[in-house]
Amino acid sequence: MKKMKIEFSCDLTGASVPLKHFWKYCVGSDHAPMALRCDWQQQLKRCHDELGFQRVRFHGLLSDDLGTLVSKNNERVYSFYNADQIFDFLISIGMQPFVELSFMPSTLASGKKTVFHYKGNITPPRDYKEWATLVRRLAGHFVERYGISEVREWKFEVWNEPNLKAFWTGNQKDYFKLYRHTAETLKDIHSSLQVGGPATAKNEWIDDFRDFCERNKTPLDFISTHHYPTDAFGSPDDDTEVQLSKSNRGALRQQALDARRRARTLPLYYSEWNSSSNPFDSLHDQPYAAAFVVKSIMDVVGVVDAYSFFMFSDIFEENYFPSVPFHGGFGLLTLHDIAKPTYRAFELLHRLGNELLLVDGLHETVNAWVARMEKVVMVLLTNHALPGHSMKTEHVLFRLRNSQKPRAAFISRIDEKHANPRRTWEEMGSPTYPSAAELNVLSDASRVISKKQSFRWADNVIMLEVDLPPNAVAAIEVEVTHESGDDRK
Repeated sequence: MKKMKIEFSCDLTGASVPLKHFWKYCVGSDHAPMALRCDWQQQLKRCHDELGFQRVRFHGLLSDDLGTLVSKNNERVYSFYNADQIFDFLISIGMQPFVELSFMPSTLASGKKTVFHYKGNITPPRDYKEWATLVRRLAGHFVERYGISEVREWKFEVWNEPNLKAFWTGNQKDYFKLYRHTAETLKDIHSSLQVGGPATAKNEWIDDFRDFCERNKTPLDFISTHHYPTDAFGSPDDDTEVQLSKSNRGALRQQALDARRRARTLPLYYSEWNSSSNPFDSLHDQPYAAAFVVKSIMDVVGVVDAYSFFMFSDIFEENYFPSVPFHGGFGLLTLHDIAKPTYRAFELLHRLGNELLLVDGLHETVNAWVARMEKVVMVLLTNHALPGHSMKTEHVLFRLRNSQKPRAAFISRIDEKHANPRRTWEEMGSPTYPSAAELNVLSDASRVISKKQSFRWADNVIMLEVDLPPNAVAAIEVEVTHESGDDRK
């Protein structure tokens, strides 16, 4: 039977737009004390070196377990040593913090309500002036230690998801008050320090927050918020796949477009997003999530200024610290530093050029980009649908028009049979504590392998054909000039 073809095309001499790698601006992590761990630091450096992430965001910089401000013999004791250890490390590897100012030190807190295993206090301060003193001392210390030329490049984000009772026992008015004291204090230290919010879940409060800042002449340098495709879909008792089945494929793009409209001219930073908000979602470990990542990033190009994936590692203990290597954690890397399909998706995205070309062609489950960097053109394809939605293997014909004869083409794949270490782990019998030899096998199974891709060239048109299984990513890199070397194996 003849295969039904999906056809896309791109004119390599056509108009292009700059492709900013906005997904590399920041990446998420667990709470601050985890950043003192050697394995956390090794994995973050790997993500910076191999994926290009520039900043990292985490909760709990002000929580008691980091010791930033505690009470001893009824006296307040400030200690920025642990924070310095973290930030010194980030700067040493060429990264910066995306500074989330949370949670409330218990010595300042108005209540005892906490969140997560590490008991971050989520209540407003008893005295907002005392909160401002903490902000002044901490940020002033950073400026003194690292210099204003460095710290002015950081972003200070006030709190985390204050629209959810799980993270803030106060109301919206209380949060706006917290923000105003924080922003005014930071600007008083130096006018170039950048501060923003409301750091809400589900894109909420943006209009009210902007109106508050404008009405009260409160400094505001950027809008930050979060979204997940499980937000507001299904009932609280539904499992994750049922929630996702009730979502729609373009939900994150629709939310981002709405947030962009409400943010107006301010930079729009998504400081959290992922394929679901469930920390034990098996889909996080599977090719499904890689296809979701690529499709979602394609959807918001030109809409958002930063898109911080939550998170880079399964070294994560908000609820408890799991031992199982593939337990559905948020991370790009497992506890044992094994790259998941999502990691490999970001690896392919990192290889994209900085020039995005127009692609002609539409399909219900297949999306395509063409990006160029020097002598290489990359065709990036993904075949993705939400759980419960119809999809199948698709045969794609891609035409690159007005091209010289290519020297070579190579394809890299992520799908059920490629770069899928969870499948190999399951074939091992799903060991909870893999041996060193087993980890080596899993590491090999996680790799993206680049292989030669066949093509046809006639009348200055390159024709590429590829089969895309369900929830697959494929990157075809075409060397478009005779001068380009062939140094691949």
